[in-house]
Amino acid sequence: MPQLGGMGTLTAGSGRRRMESSDIMKMAGLRIFGMLAMGLAGAVAVSGAPTAPAFGQGAQAAAPQALQALETGEWELRGRGEGAETRKLCVSDLRQLLQVQHGKGLCRSFTISDSAHDVTVTYDCAAAGNGRTDLRVETNRLVQIRSQGISQGAPFAFAAEGRRVGTCS
Repeated sequence: MPQLGGMGTLTAGSGRRRMESSDIMKMAGLRIFGMLAMGLAGAVAVSGAPTAPAFGQGAQAAAPQALQALETGEWELRGRGEGAETRKLCVSDLRQLLQVQHGKGLCRSFTISDSAHDVTVTYDCAAAGNGRTDLRVETNRLVQIRSQGISQGAPFAFAAEGRRVGTCS
């Protein structure tokens, strides 16, 4: 049976292993976090609230409000800053603009904030990485994108202007 020793240490059994109070707090925090996560998952399952499918899977989740005014088609993304690149992207699903670094990969996304002109999402693409994107809509053909995260094991961060330039060829 573990016992609390002097100066905030915990000794287990014969006292061979000593745990500092900071270790105990970390363990308690992880246990509480795990219970909260399980409780939230259970609450969603019980409530019957719809869950967003992963991007790129068969069922279509509703696009964030900020994306609804935009048009699909060919978009040109022009990076900001020194040595920035310009690339073209055929956008068939406007959510592609929220995970540019991960393409049409199977990613789970969570919308942090969404309004008529701004959206912030985080997404997780399992082993391919994850990211956070802030997108500001200026017109139905012009957006500002800031994104950062991990892709294929390496960090990335970029700011770009996205402009619809026509239909996909």
